[in-house]
Amino acid sequence: MSAIADVIEPEVTETSPNVIPLSQFVADFGDDLLTAVSQQNPPVYDGTPDIARELVMDNLKRNPFDAQRDVVQAVTRLLINESEKAAIINAEMGTGKTMMAVATAAVMFNEGYKRSLVISPPHLVYKWRREILETVPKARVWVLNGPDTLHKLLQLREALGCKESDSPEFFILGRVRMRMGAHWQPAFATRKVHVRTYTESGNEHSQSFVQTEELASCPRCSTIVKDSEGNPLTSVMVKHNADRQQWCVNCNEPLWTLVRPARRQKSRRELLINAMCQLPTIGKKTAEKLISSFGEELLSGMLEDNLYEFINLMDDEGELVFTDRQATRMERSLASLEISFGQGGFQPTEFIKRYLPEHYFDLLIVDEGHEYKNDNSAQGQAMGVLANKVRKVLLLTGTLMGGYADDLFFLLWRIMPRRMIEDGFRFNPKSGTLGTAAMAFMRQHGILKDIYKETDAKNHRTARGKNTSVRTQKAPGFGPMGVARYVLPFTAFLKLKDIGDNVLPPYNEHFKEIDMEAEQAERYTALETTLTDALKNALRSGDTSLLGVVLNCLLAWPDCCFREEVVKHPRTRQLLAFVPSTIGDEPSPKEEALIHLCKAEKARGRRVLVYTTYTGTRDTAARLKGLLAAEGFKASVLRASVDTCKREDWICDQVEREVDVIITNPELVKTGLDLLDFPCIVFMQSGFNVYTLQQAARRSWRIGQKQPVDVYFLGYSGSAQMACLSLMAKKISVSQSTSGDMPDTGLDVLNQDGDSIEVALAKQLIN
Repeated sequence: MSAIADVIEPEVTETSPNVIPLSQFVADFGDDLLTAVSQQNPPVYDGTPDIARELVMDNLKRNPFDAQRDVVQAVTRLLINESEKAAIINAEMGTGKTMMAVATAAVMFNEGYKRSLVISPPHLVYKWRREILETVPKARVWVLNGPDTLHKLLQLREALGCKESDSPEFFILGRVRMRMGAHWQPAFATRKVHVRTYTESGNEHSQSFVQTEELASCPRCSTIVKDSEGNPLTSVMVKHNADRQQWCVNCNEPLWTLVRPARRQKSRRELLINAMCQLPTIGKKTAEKLISSFGEELLSGMLEDNLYEFINLMDDEGELVFTDRQATRMERSLASLEISFGQGGFQPTEFIKRYLPEHYFDLLIVDEGHEYKNDNSAQGQAMGVLANKVRKVLLLTGTLMGGYADDLFFLLWRIMPRRMIEDGFRFNPKSGTLGTAAMAFMRQHGILKDIYKETDAKNHRTARGKNTSVRTQKAPGFGPMGVARYVLPFTAFLKLKDIGDNVLPPYNEHFKEIDMEAEQAERYTALETTLTDALKNALRSGDTSLLGVVLNCLLAWPDCCFREEVVKHPRTRQLLAFVPSTIGDEPSPKEEALIHLCKAEKARGRRVLVYTTYTGTRDTAARLKGLLAAEGFKASVLRASVDTCKREDWICDQVEREVDVIITNPELVKTGLDLLDFPCIVFMQSGFNVYTLQQAARRSWRIGQKQPVDVYFLGYSGSAQMACLSLMAKKISVSQSTSGDMPDTGLDVLNQDGDSIEVALAKQLIN
C-alpha cells in the first residue's frame, strides 16, 4: 500500500459528556483565566497611555482611532521601554496597518528615532508615500524603487556627517527592487603551467611532449584556484561552471566582479523621452517636440525635482503648454509615478549593508511581513539583512501564520535572531543552512507526521524479509507554548470589530455547494476513477510524480469543462485520460450561480468582484467576461500585464466607466488595494494559499466601507474542490490561533481534519 494510503484511515472519535468545545470553555471561564494570566505575566501595555505619545498622535494631520492609538502605544512601549528588537502588528485586513505604522514612526521620531525605512510591495510604494505625507507634518519622503535607487543611496552616503534633518525622514524601498542587484561574472588572473607528458605512462625514457595549460589564479596572491577535491581549475572550467561566487582560499580576494547586463545603454535624450511618455497625454512625438523647444537640461531638471513646474510649463509667449484636461490627468498620475533617469545598479540591500553605518536607519517597517516567511527566498534573505542593520523592526501583517509552524520560524529568525539563538535554534555551520533548526522548531511547537512504509523484500535462501522506510511530513498546527513564547509577547492584535460598531458595516461569508449537470458529473466521475487508478498504481511503485497532475486536473476540470482535457504523465508523456468538452457557450451550473448573484447585486446597485485562479492556459476569466457581457453586464478583466503600481488607477478608471463586474486572479489584488466599490466578492476557486485567500476576501471590508460586505465561496459537490475548501478551513483556523481570535469563518462547516494538502485530497480519492 502507498505511503499516503497508510495515513488515510478512518478516524474514530469518542465523545464524552465532560468534554466541551474550546470556544465554550473560553466563553465560560475566560474572565478568570485572563485574571490569572495577567497576574502571572503582567502585560507590557495595560491600557494606560503615555501622555507625551498621545500628544504626538494628536498633532498628526489625521488622528488615529482609539483602538489604533492603543496599538501604537503598545508597540512603542515594547520597542522603547522594554528594549525589544522587534514588534509585530497582526491586524485584520482593513484596520489601517499603514496608519498605525506611520503613527508609530512619528512617535518614535519624538524619542530619537530619526529615520524610518519602509519595505513595501511594489504596487503600494506610492500609496505609502501618499499616506505618510497626508499624516505626518513636515515629513520628508524618498522613494527607493526606480533605476536611480543607487544614485539616491550614494547621495545619502555623501551626506554622512552633515547636520541631520529636524523633520521625520522616510525611505520607501520596493520589495522587488530591494533584492535586485547587478550581474556578475568570474574575475581571475591566469597562470601558464608547462607540464611534460610521457607517451608511456610511468616510463621516463619514452617519448614526451610539453603541454601548456592556463590555470585560473587569484589576481592578488596568484594562488591557483582549485575545486572541492583539490584539483587545479583551468580558466575555461571556471568560466563554464560559474554557478556561484568564489573567493581566494589564501587571501579571501573575490574571484568575481559586477558587470552591467549586455544591453545598450540609453542616451540622456532617450531616457528623457521615455520619462515624459510615462505621463498621460504625452507621446513620443510630443516629447521630442518639447525637447526641441525647451532643451534636455531644463526638462530633465523639472522632471527630477519639480513635476508641478513641468505641468505648468509655459512657452515664450507666456501661454500654458498643456490644457486643463491634460494637467488634471497628469496631476492624478503623480500619486503613483516618480521620474528617474538611472539605468540599474548595485543591489540596494547590499549597498546599505556595506556602505552605510550601522543603525543609519533607526526603524525598519516591513509591510506584508508574511511574504518573507520562506527559507531560501531572495526577498526574505534581503529583509533579514536590513533587519540586522537597523535599531528596531516593526512587522505588519494581517495573516501572521499560514497554518504551519515553520511559517513563523524564518520570520522570527530574521527579525529577532538573538531570541531564537537563546532558545537553541542555531545556524548549522556544516550544512550552511537553518534546516536543522527549522525541523527542531517544528518538532517542538508544530506538528510532524512520521509515515512508515513497509514492503515485502525479495526472497532470501532461508527467509523472507521486509523493507521499511520512513518519511516525515508536516501538518497544520501550532502549539500553545509556541504562541505564548513567540507570538503573544511581541504582537499587538487588532480586529476590525474592535475599532467601533459605527466604523464598519456587517461582514458575512457564504458557502454555496453547487450540483453538477448530469453529463458533467458523469464525465467527472469517469475522469476521477481513471486518474485515481493511475495514481494508486504509481504510489504503489513509489512514484509520486502523478500526485500534482491528478489533483490539479480534478480541481480544475469542473470549472474548465468548456474545453477538452488531455492528461499525460509528466515524465513518460503517456496519455492517462482524455475528456472532451461537455458544455459550449452556455453557462455551467457554477457560472449560472454567478450570473444570478450578479443580477441580484446589480438590482441593489452594488458591484461584484470575481476571483478565478485559472487565468493562464485555461483562461476562465475571458469566458466569464463573455458570459456576463451576454447578460448585459459591463465586465472587465484585470490581467497581470497591468503594472503593479498602476492597478489602483486601472480599477478607478473602470469604476468611472461604470463597470458592473471585475474579474481577476486574487494574487493580483491580495494586498494593499482598497476595493470599497465592490461590496460583493465571489471566489470561483479558493486556491491553496491561506494568505491570499484571507487577504483577498477582505479587499472591500475596510475603513471607509459603508455597505454590508458579502463574500461567497462556490464549490461543486462531490468534487476535489470540496476537499480543497476543507483544507483551507483547517489552515485558516490554525492561522487565526496566532491572530488573537478563535476560528470564525464561513468555511468552518467543512473543517474536519488536519491533513496536508496532498493527504486531504488523496483521502477523498482513495476512499
